[in-house]
Amino acid sequence: MTTSPVLSIALQESLGPSLRPLPAEAATLLDDVGAPPRLVAHLRAVHDVAAQLLAWIDDRGLDLGADREAVLFGAATHDIGKALHPEELSAPGARHEPVGRELLVSRGVDSARARFAATHASWNGDGVAMEDLLVSLADKIWKNKRVPELEGLVVAGLATASGRQAWEEFLDLDDVLTRIGEGADERLAFQMSYSPVRAG
Repeated sequence: MTTSPVLSIALQESLGPSLRPLPAEAATLLDDVGAPPRLVAHLRAVHDVAAQLLAWIDDRGLDLGADREAVLFGAATHDIGKALHPEELSAPGARHEPVGRELLVSRGVDSARARFAATHASWNGDGVAMEDLLVSLADKIWKNKRVPELEGLVVAGLATASGRQAWEEFLDLDDVLTRIGEGADERLAFQMSYSPVRAG
C-alpha cells in the first residue's frame, strides 16, 4: 500500500531533525483535507515542541490542569485552516483560524479540541486555558520567537502549580525555551524543504 505524501511527512522518520510523528488522528485529518506538505511539516515541528514542553512539565512533577492529549492534538492541527488558505503559509493572515475550527468540527472533532485552530494566536482573551497557552507557546518557540506576555501567563500557571516565586519559574522556563529554541534553524529548514502547494 502506498503512503500519501501527507502521511509520509506526518508519520515517518524525518530526513532533518528528529521529530515525533503526529498523532494518527491528526495525520488522517490533514491527509483528508489535502494539506500542503509545508503545512504538515510545520505542524509536525510545533507538535514536537509541544511534546518537549509537556515532558519538561512532567519531569518537574507539576500538575497544570492541562490535558496532555488535547495539547498534542491542538499543536498538531492548530493551523489546519491553512489547507484552505495556503497563502497564509508564507504571508500573515488570520482567515485560517475560524475556518480551521469549523473544518475540524465538520469532520467530527469535538469543539473543545477544535478550538486550538481558533485560539492559538490569541492568548489574552476570556476562557483561555493552560492548554491554549501551551499550544500558543509551542507555535512560537518552534522558530525561537519569544513573546514576553505569553510567557508571563505560562509562568503564572507554573508558579501556582509549584508554589514557587514567579521569578524562579521564569528562570526555569527561560532555560527550557532557550534550549528548545536552539533547534529552530533545523526545524525551519525542515519546513522549508517542503512545497507550500498541495501535492497531486
